[in-house]
Amino acid sequence: MPSPEEISQLTSDQRGLNGAGPTRAAVILPWERPRDRDISDRGNGGPEPVRAAEARLEEAVGLAAAIGLSVVHQAVLPLRERRPATLLGFGQVENLREIIDGQHVAVAIIDAALSPVQQRNLERAWNCKVIDRTALILDIFGERAVTKEGTLQVELAHLAYQRSRLVRSWTHLERQRGGFGFLGGPGETQIEADRRLIDERLVRLKKDLHQVRRTRGLHRSARKRVPFPVVALVGYTNAGKSTLFNTLTGSAVAARDQLFATLDPTMRGLRLPSGRRVILSDTVGFISELPHELVEAFRATLEEVSEADIILHVRDAAHPDTASQQVDVLGVLAEMERDGTLDPTWPSRVIEVLNKADLLGGVDAMSVRPGVVAVSAITGEGLVALTEAIDRKIAGSLETADYDIEPSDGARLAWLYRHGEVVDRLDNAEAVHVTVRLSQADRARFESRA
Repeated sequence: MPSPEEISQLTSDQRGLNGAGPTRAAVILPWERPRDRDISDRGNGGPEPVRAAEARLEEAVGLAAAIGLSVVHQAVLPLRERRPATLLGFGQVENLREIIDGQHVAVAIIDAALSPVQQRNLERAWNCKVIDRTALILDIFGERAVTKEGTLQVELAHLAYQRSRLVRSWTHLERQRGGFGFLGGPGETQIEADRRLIDERLVRLKKDLHQVRRTRGLHRSARKRVPFPVVALVGYTNAGKSTLFNTLTGSAVAARDQLFATLDPTMRGLRLPSGRRVILSDTVGFISELPHELVEAFRATLEEVSEADIILHVRDAAHPDTASQQVDVLGVLAEMERDGTLDPTWPSRVIEVLNKADLLGGVDAMSVRPGVVAVSAITGEGLVALTEAIDRKIAGSLETADYDIEPSDGARLAWLYRHGEVVDRLDNAEAVHVTVRLSQADRARFESRA
């Protein structure tokens, strides 16, 4: 008969805790009936589409798989009421305890926001680690962040989240004695010491991130002096932004069929059909119920969107919840407008891109409204129409000007060809008369060169 130590070791191996294989996980989606949920108007002209429970569960499973967890059980549990102690009902907790024990689950993921008390009680009931949606997304971001800015943002979000968790009554949070012997005061509790250390680290991180934002601001200022129009890709995670970015620019940015495959913004040059050059920016993907800590921490990344001349809203047209995903993305952009990060005219700069047309029979098989472009980033179908749409959008913001340039001043004439769109030219012995379309900034720069 195996000893208790051997049994314990076997259980740990089965759960994947000792490197014996992927960590076994269960994904649970507490689901409220649609009529009980707050379906509010997001300002898009109608009520928010109701997200399907199956699609939401599939997304949560995808999030778990994104950090290498092996999902051995997944379920949607109807939620009649939110219990303060465990969120789930008593019977649901007991049924899951048997499943978790039988499947040797090491991590239970609750695709909802858990209070610290609910998390602690579920861990005690199931004898395994329990994390909520916010912690899961934070773990993914922590694993994927590469640049200094990304790692700073992730650590800032992690600490802000952990600080709210410092209410658990664990034994290591006992009161420390201040001074010596029995004469010292009560001192501070371990929870107070932990909170103080976190607060000190948060202050340092915010200073470092402020410096990173300042540097990024200087880079944006330098780009404005060039300047090339900036086209930012935004969209729901796994909508195909990075694949589209690679296909348009010929780059090799990491692009996988995986949620949050790209975190840090990437920029590359792109030549449009008119010959105009633009800077294409690939940004982090959005997701429903994005944790508040991440929205705040990744403000510097979202600033790239606020500075963009054109915003490409890339949608997964083949996803069953594409309408809900659209609302989530527009909701984040609307929130940026409310806090002053994005100017109120941003909707006029948006081009909606319906990606993954190859999964729907091709671009010709799709019915799109005016102003929307259907593409397939994988096959390249529809990309010419997309670049032409970007060209038209940029051209619509240009100003038309007439200049007479001396025939010997080839430098100024070449400058106009590089930075503007020459629509008419008349050469004679005295001067070269050109009619050119320029951005407001380029026109000011050219006229200051005179």
